[in-house]
Amino acid sequence: MLNEKSCGAVVYTRNVDIHYLLLHYEAGHWDFVKGNVEPNETEKETVIRELKEETGITDAKFIEGFKQKITYFYRRQGNTIHKEVTFFLIETRTRQVTISFEHIGYEWLNYTQAMEKLTFKNAKTVLQNAHEFLKQHGATQPTG
Repeated sequence: MLNEKSCGAVVYTRNVDIHYLLLHYEAGHWDFVKGNVEPNETEKETVIRELKEETGITDAKFIEGFKQKITYFYRRQGNTIHKEVTFFLIETRTRQVTISFEHIGYEWLNYTQAMEKLTFKNAKTVLQNAHEFLKQHGATQPTG
């Protein structure tokens, strides 16, 4: 069995309330920014690179204290792949997104909309945990 390690982020922006960035992948699912860790790259460097490549966003502030790992299996060319993805939480003020060739769309959605749009249960769990983390730290309150 092959192993893959990726890193990604729950990216959000905050005005009156919080909106989360979801990407529509070519395969049809909705998910967060994420990608494989390259040699000699830290987890956070992977996230920053993938965020820029997949969305064009460079204004990214990691929210310290949130880090969640998920694991799952998938098949590629007849092989079973064990995938481990570590997610971080990133705040941005940039709402303009330039999607990469890997995606066919994107949306900024509030929590309820994002939970409905996400395709995979493990992604919903990551979003739920990120949203709870932000609530506990006062970030989901209106700012102005």
